[in-house]
Amino acid sequence: MSTKENIKVAIQGIPGANHEIAARAWFTDKEVEPVACHTFQEVFDAMHKDPETFGIMAIENTLVGSLLPNYTMLRESGYFIHGEHKLRIKHHLMALPGQTIDDLREVHSHPMALAQCEAFFKDYPHIKLIESEDTAYSAKVIEDGQLEGIGAIASSLAAELYHLNIIKSGIETNKHNFTRFLIIGQEDRIEKSELIKQKRINKSSLVFSLPHEEGSLSKVLTILAFYNINLTKIQSLPVVGVEWEYLFYIDVNYNDYDRYLQSLDAIRPLCKKLRILGEYEACQTTHSTNGETVKKEKVQQALLSI
Repeated sequence: MSTKENIKVAIQGIPGANHEIAARAWFTDKEVEPVACHTFQEVFDAMHKDPETFGIMAIENTLVGSLLPNYTMLRESGYFIHGEHKLRIKHHLMALPGQTIDDLREVHSHPMALAQCEAFFKDYPHIKLIESEDTAYSAKVIEDGQLEGIGAIASSLAAELYHLNIIKSGIETNKHNFTRFLIIGQEDRIEKSELIKQKRINKSSLVFSLPHEEGSLSKVLTILAFYNINLTKIQSLPVVGVEWEYLFYIDVNYNDYDRYLQSLDAIRPLCKKLRILGEYEACQTTHSTNGETVKKEKVQQALLSI
């Protein structure tokens, strides 16, 4: 019997989806109870219904780039980023036990997963690729209906949960497929204060707009550079209803939290509606010999008491 504290985490998808895998990888000191949500908006809805529920949300992928609508949903939600996890995405071909690839007539999965595995199926022209709403859901449908001749592309966790046999592992074309997930929830000032004291806060996500003036963005970036703040991500989105004005979402890394605060004081007069979306520890990862992503260090274990 597990002695870990239970924690609810709203995920996009059903149990076995990559969102659940990322949630379990981040909350290693908790017993994660996934709250299945059809859409990302439903993730936020679930958090509104139960303030104790955390959420996890994909924000960018190395192959397809940023998930732009998620930036807006996060900003409008009022929730804060508690951390991040970068997950190596591996796609596995699975079916009912006893089935082989020659038995399969169709393979079902999310359109993105199918697209990322097209090269593998060129050697199996007899298999028809069918789009579905979710990778894990494709696996569940096979188990529920005991469907022979049907395969799914999903995670190894989905294969385990839905009692399917993995016919072929790692069929994705590009092996450098990573998704960055954000862990979101209510602001916990006590937790953040402890992390700051131990000098473990080293990354922030910010959003601001700028006046439509020459060099306005350049001035902000120059100030950040002066304070030794490393810009790791910048994403612009238009301000709805305002011509030629944009919101800039940026991620920054730093080694000195006080110096970082000074940089914010310096850029505030130049920005409009500057908001901190989260201050947290940057995900540090390394790779094992089988290509899976492994946490290099997990300092939240002793500090999270939520």
